[in-house]
Amino acid sequence: MASLSFNFTPVAGKNRSSFAGFVPTRRHPYPTLFRPTRGGFRVLASRAEAEPDLSVTVNGLQMPNPFVIGSGPPGTNYTVMKRAFDEGWGAVIAKTVSLDAAKVINVTPRYARLRAGANGSPKGQIIGWENIELISDRPFETMLKEFEQLKKEYPDRILIASIMEEYNKAAWEELIDRVEQTGVDAIEVNFSCPHGMPERKMGAAVGQDCVLLEEVCGWINAKATIPVWAKMTPNITDITQPAKVALSSGCEGVSAINTIMSVMGINLNTLHPEPCVEGYSTPGGYSAKAVHPIALGKVMSIAKMMQLEFTDNDYSLSAIGGVETGGDAAEFILLGANTVQVCTGVMMHGYGLVKKLCDELKEFMKMHNFSSIEDFRGYSLQYFTTHMDLVRRQQEAIQQRKAVRKGLKSDKDWTGDGFVNESESMVSN
Repeated sequence: MASLSFNFTPVAGKNRSSFAGFVPTRRHPYPTLFRPTRGGFRVLASRAEAEPDLSVTVNGLQMPNPFVIGSGPPGTNYTVMKRAFDEGWGAVIAKTVSLDAAKVINVTPRYARLRAGANGSPKGQIIGWENIELISDRPFETMLKEFEQLKKEYPDRILIASIMEEYNKAAWEELIDRVEQTGVDAIEVNFSCPHGMPERKMGAAVGQDCVLLEEVCGWINAKATIPVWAKMTPNITDITQPAKVALSSGCEGVSAINTIMSVMGINLNTLHPEPCVEGYSTPGGYSAKAVHPIALGKVMSIAKMMQLEFTDNDYSLSAIGGVETGGDAAEFILLGANTVQVCTGVMMHGYGLVKKLCDELKEFMKMHNFSSIEDFRGYSLQYFTTHMDLVRRQQEAIQQRKAVRKGLKSDKDWTGDGFVNESESMVSN
């Protein structure tokens, strides 16, 4: 793969008004993406022969494609993150780290799967995946060394650190400072893990409390000198509210969605819940194909909010949820996503999945004569409206169809010049 260079230069504190140090990727949110003509899209004959360009630039960071390894097991150590880069993923988000990994103790089994088919047949397709896994249990210093090694070996590739800490300003500042020293390109803040340590005000405990979120985002963005993405929890009534707080508090982007709080099921033979650890379980995070429609809805809501309220700077949206095909990714991009994260999909299909995703996304782009991601990003947002507006539109359409079928209202309306057409207007078929 050809070497890529990126133009982001860390600055001493992020300039909130001009975003100094970032290469702008767009002047307006979803600018003139909508070029409807026949069939809804502009046909460009000169572009049809060229191979679609999957590269994206997000908050000044250049990626060969929009596919990002989502934070979790696929980014848990140097070996697997190196594999992701070698396979061609656009960026890698490492598994979430905190200052004291000694507090993180995982259990096994920690996954449970839902399959399609009668009675959850073991041969059925996996459509749902639950995990009760915590953040990284590896020593923080070890993860830092591996970040630094990866950036030395892959200086032209994008490595993003996922971070989480307790409700402690000094701890957040130390975490950010030490992570940035490794040379990572951006930070994703985990405000969204649905299980684990809410009693320590970590994960979704922050993302569900907008007052707390605003305070913590303030600490983070006053310290960080590289782009910050806030990862949103779907376990909330209106996901646009915390997303708005995060962006207003200095974050350059939001990621959505993290997993959905769930109980996978009860084993009807043993009567114990799954995943079962010594006869017991705890609610966990739900992912995979079954969450995709929910994720689409949440991403659409955030994108509409950003389109209306964040038009003056280079904000980004990273979409997550049930991506296993290029078509899944295209849907998210059509709703305004700059990048698309994959985590559970990698756990099921392996790191080579990125080649299939790229090929299928290119096929979609060829079908519509799109030459770049920006050609269609956000296109479908224009088709979402209110229920009242749907009623109005349908009533108007019905009246128009009736008018066409009715033809002439009276014999006095017949004319000599238009007689044939006037006759046709009243033919039933």
